[in-house]
Amino acid sequence: MSVSVTLDDLDGQLLLDGDPGYDEARAVWNAMVDRRPRVIVRCASVPDVVAAVRAARELDLEIGVRCGGHSVLGMSVPDDGMMIDLTPLGGVRIDAERRRAWVAGGALLGALDVAAQRFGLATTAGNVSHTGVGGLTLGGGMGWLARQYGLSCDNVISFEVVTADGQVVRASKGENPELYWGLRGGGGNFGIVTEFEFRLHPVGTRALSVELEFPVDEAAAGVLAAWRDLSATAPREATFAASIVGGVATVGFVWVGDPEAGREFATQLERLGQPAAERIVELSYVELQTREDSVEGHTLRRYWKGHYFKDLSDAAIDALLLHDPAVAASLQAYGGAIAEVADEETAFSQRDTAFEYVAAARWTDPDEDEDRIRNARESAARLAPFASGIYVNVLSDEGVDGMSRAYSAEKLTRLKALKDVHDPDNVFHLNQNIRPTS
Repeated sequence: MSVSVTLDDLDGQLLLDGDPGYDEARAVWNAMVDRRPRVIVRCASVPDVVAAVRAARELDLEIGVRCGGHSVLGMSVPDDGMMIDLTPLGGVRIDAERRRAWVAGGALLGALDVAAQRFGLATTAGNVSHTGVGGLTLGGGMGWLARQYGLSCDNVISFEVVTADGQVVRASKGENPELYWGLRGGGGNFGIVTEFEFRLHPVGTRALSVELEFPVDEAAAGVLAAWRDLSATAPREATFAASIVGGVATVGFVWVGDPEAGREFATQLERLGQPAAERIVELSYVELQTREDSVEGHTLRRYWKGHYFKDLSDAAIDALLLHDPAVAASLQAYGGAIAEVADEETAFSQRDTAFEYVAAARWTDPDEDEDRIRNARESAARLAPFASGIYVNVLSDEGVDGMSRAYSAEKLTRLKALKDVHDPDNVFHLNQNIRPTS
């Protein structure tokens, strides 16, 4: 079946299996994903996106939408369908005086960070620079600035969206307000966002990272409990973070703001005891935003599970310390400005979360797939009795059960009603899917 008849006036590029660049375009962050779209439309303009959606519907092709390609399930890569690749649509425009950023739908977080930091500005934008702005923001958008300024979705002033019927609409508080509500946490269920208008904040250009290492033994439970207690009263500039990997518990915080104030606050960690190693590093905000980037590119096989905790009890800490040493466990603190947004204001839920937890495995040998996935599941299952929900951007293969953990029943009902209006045929279903009622 040819698609060149309906897509012959693209500003971007159309790729078929065998074309130069096809394999690179279908490769995503999780190397377990090896699906082959029938066609890849690399969109360089909003009319390209409109044409791609209309062509896919006319030809009855399943649609996957790619930006950063960080979905652990690789949902942007539809087997024998159409991948709408937004990466050529990656521009960022800054108005420093108004503190606004207009970000195209295919931009990566690093492009936003670099452009805004030229003026000492930023908005909440994840922890990894090669993540797509779109996927992160539509699911909520946690990052090092969230405790000060809210989630990424809390900082969106307006969206430009290509709908399932190929129309271009805007959504803001004053225009399509219900769609605006759903796009702030409801994922890619309601259309393809081709532009985000973000509010920026004067954060400066410096940051501080504080990390203390302790062996995972009987003393580590006390360390994590003291770290948890400090987090509860920490200034908003500090986002507490911890990890357990290979028998080592690393605890500390990231401070965005005056590094000297961060160093002064770091003295509070002395009550945790004598660490085996200590790292206090001053770095630029852009360096902070790139330090967790995957230097391996799209070569690693990956799987994860996650939870939200309203509190991190001593019993939960004990379960955490039983983590499989081959599975990385991480914790990141919420609170502050995140919790101050009323729950009903956005589709994003669980604003009373204290900590987000992720159990992540990565490996290279396909023969290890079954064992690695099982280890991650078992590690996360130990924490399940203490969990209050889950971040929709960390959902993997939980399906409908996962959605009921990410959203309340009331919000799911409202999201379904919105889906009925904007995508009743569930054209955009390769995501953490909100199914229409019909």
